[in-house]
Amino acid sequence: MTHAMSPVQLILPKRFADPRGWFMEVYSEPKFRERGIDCDFVQDNHSLSIPAFTLRGLHFQTPPHAQDKLVRCVRGRIFDVAVDVRRDSPTFGKWVGAELSAENGHQLFVPVGFAHGFLTLEPDCEVTYKVSALYAPECDGGIRWDSAGVDWPLPAGAEPILSDKDAQLPSLSDFSALFPYNGRPLGPLA
Repeated sequence: MTHAMSPVQLILPKRFADPRGWFMEVYSEPKFRERGIDCDFVQDNHSLSIPAFTLRGLHFQTPPHAQDKLVRCVRGRIFDVAVDVRRDSPTFGKWVGAELSAENGHQLFVPVGFAHGFLTLEPDCEVTYKVSALYAPECDGGIRWDSAGVDWPLPAGAEPILSDKDAQLPSLSDFSALFPYNGRPLGPLA
């Protein structure tokens, strides 16, 4: 593996298949460090979204409990997004997204300084993700789903299903960036 330039990375684990099914390695600390992903994961989270077009996000945790995330979909399909919210970043407010599914096995690494969210593309989606800091409610934050120009794959005229909390998040334009820029601008997903 080579060091990726973009801080947000699409990870494509290799599957080893035979007539019984398949096996894949979803996380290997040495292999991730080779990619420039140098964090210690301390908590795993698992969510179920029952209706299609449920949108969760766009979330982050602020310092001193900011989180790196490694996200994968273990049932169904989602459109997973990261938005740059780092102060002084030349790509502030830009986003990248990818379809993650149980079928494709892809994962998205979302580092500190990026708001994260996903839209379910079918019913009964389960998402798991590792985080590098424990949940700290006093550092919980986010921006409104429709304030960063994300091209969510919603059917024409449809609105996503949101939690009350997510519906009340501030817009990106009202957000005061608390995350420093580390010199790595957001780039396209490989």
